[in-house]
Amino acid sequence: MQRLLAPREAAGILGISYPTLKQWIYRNKIKTAKTPGGHHRVPESEIDRLIPKNLERGDIQTRRGNFRKISGRNQLIGRVLSIKYSGLLAQVTMAIGEQHITAIITADAAKEIETQSRERAAALIKSTEVMILRV
Repeated sequence: MQRLLAPREAAGILGISYPTLKQWIYRNKIKTAKTPGGHHRVPESEIDRLIPKNLERGDIQTRRGNFRKISGRNQLIGRVLSIKYSGLLAQVTMAIGEQHITAIITADAAKEIETQSRERAAALIKSTEVMILRV
């Protein structure tokens, strides 16, 4: 069974304001389930559907401001499912659409990017390495 999120939590993950999410609900841009009390809840599948598949493009200054200069071409946008710390390492698992990807990174790197569960992130794949960073 998939998790249902409160609208404020869903808005935070999507990087939009709560009023914008409410308008999307009213305009049927996003599907919700209603609680017995009539409150909207957003299924995680809807969050995955609405997370941008590509990073936003723009002029060079905008791109540099929004994203680090990295040579990796394969960038997968998703959301962090879990972070497990073990000594000097951290295991980060992300949902990208209906797929999951896991990367082992240093605990310091995981703390540096301040990744939180359910937050948007990008997995950068280069050869045999996968890097996770907050977007």
